[in-house]
Amino acid sequence: MADVMIEVRDLVKTYETGTVQVPALRGVNLTVPKGEMLAVMGPSGCGKTTLLNCMSGIDEPTSGAIIIEGVDLADMNDNRKTEYRARRMGFIFQFYNLLPVLSAVENVELPLLVSGTRPAEARTKATAALERVGLGPWATHKPAQLSGGQRQRVTIARALVNDPAIVWADEPTGDLDSHTADEIMELMQTLNREHQQTFVIVTHDPGIAARCHRIVHMRDGEIEREERNGNRG
Repeated sequence: MADVMIEVRDLVKTYETGTVQVPALRGVNLTVPKGEMLAVMGPSGCGKTTLLNCMSGIDEPTSGAIIIEGVDLADMNDNRKTEYRARRMGFIFQFYNLLPVLSAVENVELPLLVSGTRPAEARTKATAALERVGLGPWATHKPAQLSGGQRQRVTIARALVNDPAIVWADEPTGDLDSHTADEIMELMQTLNREHQQTFVIVTHDPGIAARCHRIVHMRDGEIEREERNGNRG
């Protein structure tokens, strides 16, 4: 049996808007082994991003448990949760979330500096992370000087700079053309294979999902079905 990286038990998330309660997650159960690339698919509003945000500790569930590396997130206070995310998690978003006034290497080293890494060490690690994603020569370029695919590679380098156990990706190729999206997905597959990091990828793109080990299909806040692609390893 593969080691369990993430375990979700009876996860419920309900948003309250005035007097109306809107159920976003309705008792989700999910287990993700270490080193798996998992795709989460489903129509808009089905709860995909809410599930990712709850699993990563960005959002608080209404009830249920999220256990990562054997630790229940509910047992962590806010400071410990923030520190854990900085140390053990990486995040990749559709719209990059890069600071336009900083160079590529400065954007990548930012999470390390925030978590207390010495500046010289942070710069060394950030430079190495950019090399890993093929962007070493563009380290001093600002986001406006980079293509969409290059900006997303900077985002991936930033997500991986702390050597995280888990990488969360929300529509990581949604703003890219199909050729660039294919390149980015191939890069993530290579990093997963070489470093055994666990990837949880929210996507609308069946082509992206097909390159993951397993696909979870959601509808109306529940997991409707799942399928294995048979391409693990």
